[in-house]
Order: sequence, then structure tokens, then C-alpha cells
Amino acid sequence: MDTHTRSFAKALSWRVTGTIDTMIISLVVTGSFKLAAAIGVTEVFTKSLLYYFHERAWLRIPYGRKSVT
Repeated sequence: MDTHTRSFAKALSWRVTGTIDTMIISLVVTGSFKLAAAIGVTEVFTKSLLYYFHERAWLRIPYGRKSVT
């Protein structure tokens, strides 16, 4: 089982990887480094917020949970 620190490090490295991917795609599509960076920075905040609400919504969904008796 991973420690909380390891899980956080993995989440952070994944977010960095995802943001770099978004910035590269944005650069290819727009041809602008400035615009690609702005999209990448915006994406960090929007996807983090969306993920939080996604996780909170899934707390209300019993699908796939085993009840503890």
C-alpha cells in the first residue's frame, strides 16, 4: 500500500504530465507559446476543481461499493 506522500507525489507528477500535454497540443493548434501557456495554467485550476466535484459526486453513488457488516 502506498503512503499518503507517495500518492500525493504521483498525483502531482500526473497533473504536471497532463498540463504539459495540454500545452503541447495547444501550441500545435494555436502556434502561440503565450496562448499555450495560458491554456495550460488555466487547465491546472479548472481540472483540479472539476476533479474535486467529480470525487464528491462519486461519494454519493453506491455503485461498486461493498457494505461493511
